[in-house]
Amino acid sequence: MALQWYVVKAMSGQERKVKSNIEARIPVEELGAYVKRVLIPTENVSEVKGGKRTITSRLFFPGYILVEMDLNERTYHFVRQTNGVLGFLGDQEPIPLKEHEIADILDQIESKKEKVKPKVMFEVGETVKVTEGPFVNFNGVIDEINPDKGKLKVMVSIFGRSTPLELEYWQVERT
Repeated sequence: MALQWYVVKAMSGQERKVKSNIEARIPVEELGAYVKRVLIPTENVSEVKGGKRTITSRLFFPGYILVEMDLNERTYHFVRQTNGVLGFLGDQEPIPLKEHEIADILDQIESKKEKVKPKVMFEVGETVKVTEGPFVNFNGVIDEINPDKGKLKVMVSIFGRSTPLELEYWQVERT
């Protein structure tokens, strides 16, 4: 029995449902020895909704999930007949991921587990509008970006003078 990782195409937006369907059917079909893990690679991203900072989970590969299994006729049909599954990557001849590919994906998941990445990435020289704090509704130009701290240095014009403000990513929006 050779456990390998396979990429399964799922209906877009249904990845979590497909994962739970597969996991729920494993004990029913008595395939625990053949289907080990089902994985949806995600990362946490922060964004501002309704004036509040929220952290959501974003998929690395929308429309795809990873399944660690021993591929045989029974497990192939088990996965294919799960609600929301469109097929395998490679369709009739599913192609397993190479060791280095799955290692890279697992490392990427682990490294991004604790870090919260901003949903919107900014660039130096970009014009932004302050959405929170004492300078709300002021426009400014990004002078510096500190991605490790999630902060920006924005130059705004106050009384005709250019003044630097240190703001968090979620305190500004693109104009």
